[in-house]
Amino acid sequence: MKAFTLPRPPRAAKEPHRTSLHGRTRTDEFAWMRLTEKQRIAKVPDEHTQRVIAYLREENTYCEGMLAPVSELRNSLFTEMKGRVKESDLSVPYRENGYWYRYRFEEGAEYPIHMRAPVLSEKEKVPADFVDFLDENAMALGHDYFDLADFEIAPGNSLMAYSLDTLGRRRYEIRFRDITTGEELDDVITHAGDGGAFADDRTFFYVRKDRSLRNARVFRHLIGTDPTTDVEVFHEKNRAFSCDVFRSRSDRYVIISTESTLSSEHRLLPTDDPTGEFRTLFPRGRKHEMSIMHVPDAEDPLRSGKFYILTNWKARNFRLMECPEDRTEKTAWTEVVPHREEVMLEDVEVFIDHLAFTERVNGLAHLRILRLSTGEEHEITFHDPAYVAFGSTNPEWDTSKFRYGYTSLTTPTSVFEHDMVTGWDRLLKQQEVLGGFDASRYVSERIWATAKDGVQVPISLVCLRGTELNGKAPLLLYGYGAYGINVEPVFSSARLSLLDRGFVFGITHVRGGEELGRAWYENGRMENKVNTFTDFIACAEQLVADGHADPKRLYCMGGSAGGLLVGAVMNMRPDLWDAVVAEVPFVDVANTMLDASLPLTTGEYDEWGDPREADAFERILGYSPYDNVHEADYPALLATTGFHDSQVQYWEPAKWVSRLREHQHGDRPILLWTNMEAGHGGATGRFERLNEVARIYAFLLDRASKQKGNSGERGAEDLAGQALGK
Repeated sequence: MKAFTLPRPPRAAKEPHRTSLHGRTRTDEFAWMRLTEKQRIAKVPDEHTQRVIAYLREENTYCEGMLAPVSELRNSLFTEMKGRVKESDLSVPYRENGYWYRYRFEEGAEYPIHMRAPVLSEKEKVPADFVDFLDENAMALGHDYFDLADFEIAPGNSLMAYSLDTLGRRRYEIRFRDITTGEELDDVITHAGDGGAFADDRTFFYVRKDRSLRNARVFRHLIGTDPTTDVEVFHEKNRAFSCDVFRSRSDRYVIISTESTLSSEHRLLPTDDPTGEFRTLFPRGRKHEMSIMHVPDAEDPLRSGKFYILTNWKARNFRLMECPEDRTEKTAWTEVVPHREEVMLEDVEVFIDHLAFTERVNGLAHLRILRLSTGEEHEITFHDPAYVAFGSTNPEWDTSKFRYGYTSLTTPTSVFEHDMVTGWDRLLKQQEVLGGFDASRYVSERIWATAKDGVQVPISLVCLRGTELNGKAPLLLYGYGAYGINVEPVFSSARLSLLDRGFVFGITHVRGGEELGRAWYENGRMENKVNTFTDFIACAEQLVADGHADPKRLYCMGGSAGGLLVGAVMNMRPDLWDAVVAEVPFVDVANTMLDASLPLTTGEYDEWGDPREADAFERILGYSPYDNVHEADYPALLATTGFHDSQVQYWEPAKWVSRLREHQHGDRPILLWTNMEAGHGGATGRFERLNEVARIYAFLLDRASKQKGNSGERGAEDLAGQALGK
């Protein structure tokens, strides 16, 4: 075995920066790591910027040096994971406004090529000849980072708007292209959000961001004119709200939706009156969330239609209401689907004679179909113990076919077409996994852990069939627990590289998500936030007690708000974990929530609290990972970030890592990796992402090997090569 000399960790300079609030004085010795937006994007960096960048690169060098002993494993993992990807691939085509659309991947290409073909007849099968109209690979040339966020096709089908980001700050540039000729128009909109809406072939509405990168203003652009002359049609002045603009599925309206964590509002403009005034038809109310769907009259499109409203008004788990198009006040609303305590109504897709509901029951997604003309209902059934089903691409309203997606921990992502009249399903495509993948080799289950307060918390698990659950298997536990976002038990072909090497993988559905209804979210936010952390710890303890995990080889992982989760449980129970992976972790909660100039801060007071208020300040300080670092034998840590991250600024994990090293009593390494060319989502491109996964998996496998070696069993080389037949 090749000998490696492990490097010494960087030592960040300590320059105390003191702040006082609510009678507390706090010292941040690493506050100097912060750069302004202007400093970060400057072509010629100033002296301080050079200092910060040099430090981050020093951390990268140290991280790479510490992982040098597993460089061969990393390369093997990348090759293995890439080998499961079907490089030349086609998406499922969908039909919209007289055209078929699909995309393809070519061998070796990082990004898709978008294509379309005209619909020649209603009964036509998918045509063989598609024409390319957007090649992301060509657009990405010369850029280390590339994100095509969205493209919109004008009603006449000859003009396209697309938004792209080549930095990673989620500040998009909107461009326009004549699809028929391929000509790029001179119109270029900067500092924009990711998308927009055509009212007609000449009028486009879009969002501009403010200095904190909040979607704050909606503008109207006329094709062929100077964007600096664009007219502002809406300004969201409340900094707790962020706005978006889109075209209704019925094509009748351009809709401005503005939302905070707990409230929403909708303004509408008829598409046949593009220079008119937007009207507030669905005004905001405190703690009232809603989404709206416009439906034209099925028999006479010239008559007024109606709106469906998915709302939590007097319905914690949401209900479905409807109202006439010309009477949208609440007194005109009538109930279509009532509120149910045991069912969370998550989504509704509207068709000419059917409604397709996505509902959450006991933590699992259910798809239910209602036929409007008869009142008959049926449910699409699934049988995996842990899975997720969801509405797929359904742009056309006048159809009896409903497309949905399905995946589980053992089932690759699949797209089905469901005949809502007959109830029959047709598989259109399942993700093809190369390399001899056999789903029967893996087994998943769903168990429940008892939380500190007696609440039952679900856990989704998967492992290689035959893995002995006798307390000797390494286990990676993943969690998130914020914003009411569900962590779904989805399939991952890359994850097979861990499972094949004996790892058990678990997903905790802790409070703060919405898996078990709205109350599940409410009991994991604001004054109840600590439940997220204690739920996660209870899940880990349950898995150890049940024999699913080796107590010496227990690992946890989370990203963004999930990084806050793993950072908090590191402080609360450093003894529980051998290693932790924190991706773009939100760990400096108090300082970030006190800085209204940062993206997301003002819009998230309803999630974490406003620390300008004494009670919220004390509550946040009670769990903020950076503020609670203490003398401890901490687990090994791999923290990752992006230099251009607009959601969790890079200095949060950089400061956290430096402070952890100052208080680390053991010899387990604290590592930081910064992608200097990326933002919150990390590397772009389907293969570049796998390089980042390979780094994380090699880190975990190395730790698991060391711990197994310490117990006198097989060492690092055996475990690393297990799945490769070495």
